[in-house]
Amino acid sequence: MPLMEALSLRRSTREYASRALPLQSLSDLLWAAYGINRADCGDYTAPYWRHIAVLDVYVAMTDGVWRYSPERHLLMPHLPVDLRAATGLQDFVGTAPVNLIYVAHGDRMHDLTPEQRRLYASVDAAFIGQNVYLYCAGSGLASVFRGAFDEASLAKAMHLGADEFITFTQTVGYPRHAESDHHG
Repeated sequence: MPLMEALSLRRSTREYASRALPLQSLSDLLWAAYGINRADCGDYTAPYWRHIAVLDVYVAMTDGVWRYSPERHLLMPHLPVDLRAATGLQDFVGTAPVNLIYVAHGDRMHDLTPEQRRLYASVDAAFIGQNVYLYCAGSGLASVFRGAFDEASLAKAMHLGADEFITFTQTVGYPRHAESDHHG
């Protein structure tokens, strides 16, 4: 799909079908979000602060929480618990098939105040989030980038370290109207 068309289709959605994403779609989504697109130098599909990868993308699904490894293009198991409902304050997050959690590593951001760390990590998360939006627009999926979540509670549930913090979360799935299209 041409970029201009994907941009015209990009929107935030808060009503999702419960249907799981096919593995290939999930794989393509994660690569588009934050995959390695230049193997010779290890650069990502999204720009990042001072050329230091400070973010990890976690994926919350019914079968648990996984960490995306861009270097290996694999999902690595993190927790065998369904934490989708904890990724936001709105009801739809608990039943949408995928919730992405953008986790920053403050210890990788030297010589910065905590406020600057949060700012730069949030910008990096926003770049990744826009990649997700464009992938979804081009693939018939829906998404919404969210800041409405209980950060302390989610960080505790995810067993994050003291220097790790969550910048944003993002829901991905089929729009609710697509569920009836799929079954009929």
